[in-house]
Amino acid sequence: MRCGCVGGASGIGLETTRVLTMRGAHVIIAARNIKAANEAKQAILKNNENAKIDVLELDLSSLNSVNAFVHTFKALNLPLNILINNAGVMFCPYQLSQDGIEMHFATNYLGHFHLTNLLLDKMKETATTTGIEGRIVILSSLAHAYTYEQGIRFEKINDKDSYSKKAYGQSKLANILHANELTRRLKEEGVNITVNSVNPGFIMTDLMRHSFVLMRIFQLLTYPIWQTVVQGAATSCYVALHPNLKGVSGKYFMYCNEYATSNLATEPELAKKLWDYSRNLVKSLRHS
Repeated sequence: MRCGCVGGASGIGLETTRVLTMRGAHVIIAARNIKAANEAKQAILKNNENAKIDVLELDLSSLNSVNAFVHTFKALNLPLNILINNAGVMFCPYQLSQDGIEMHFATNYLGHFHLTNLLLDKMKETATTTGIEGRIVILSSLAHAYTYEQGIRFEKINDKDSYSKKAYGQSKLANILHANELTRRLKEEGVNITVNSVNPGFIMTDLMRHSFVLMRIFQLLTYPIWQTVVQGAATSCYVALHPNLKGVSGKYFMYCNEYATSNLATEPELAKKLWDYSRNLVKSLRHS
């Protein structure tokens, strides 16, 4: 039985959890809202009494919460085959996380970066002992192309005066760069783990609560390209599970197919710079 961690209390994450459990995976739902996560668990169990699901608390905007989650997860002594970095915020008003980082960058990217790094040893161990390829799936968005001119504003991550909706695009670009750089590093190590980024498409979920009216108007104007939550989760499940993707890493998927990204998302030097910046930022926050 494979074991996977998913941000799965609602929306795409919930549907992804449902599909993974149907495939026999033991799923750990990592969620900030424990009540909602347990309700999601019960909803899945109602239709699949054999589903293996545990719920653990995780607030990705807090490095301390990430640390606590990893500590608790490792204490369960479970294997880890699949990690799906699914949680996020979208177009929220300017605010800083508990660690003093702009909320989009903190939640959508930095928390996932830290979580993934802390779980890598467990994934490597599982891949080695089981012989089963590990898979990391990082959710991004078409919005990765709608970012600041330089892509990542390393010197102005927290700048309030120039803050705009491009902060969301910046965090989604960071997700793809993270997947690409992690792919490069794991290939150098010869590790049997793939890393890919995914765009679930246009889906109206709770993620859009900060811009509901704007997104509803946009949805009415572009209704043919919008998808259901089930359709949106299909790509995550495909990349996490499908045997045809064995050995495929460092790619960007949409509608269950590989797609091209923006030019910035393909820049290896930008990916390396982001990795070093993130590693140093996490280190400074953990010792502050």
